[in-house]
Amino acid sequence: MLTEALEHLVRGIVDHPDDVRVRMRNTRRGDLLEVRVNPEDLGRVIGRNGRTARALRKVMGALSRRGSIRVDVIETDR
Repeated sequence: MLTEALEHLVRGIVDHPDDVRVRMRNTRRGDLLEVRVNPEDLGRVIGRNGRTARALRKVMGALSRRGSIRVDVIETDR
């Protein structure tokens, strides 16, 4: 559910929505959502001074039933 929600949000703000991939990983530090985007969209997802990325993290934290969740934005290698 969280992966689909995050993917939907990110697809709405990028120019290349077909390149968006979200994967959930369980790490020692808790759940991690990895967002992979086209290199041209990296700035859009991070936003000015990281505002967009922070907002995405807040929304995912609010949706998470287990508490905190980490969100990392990674550019894809084309």
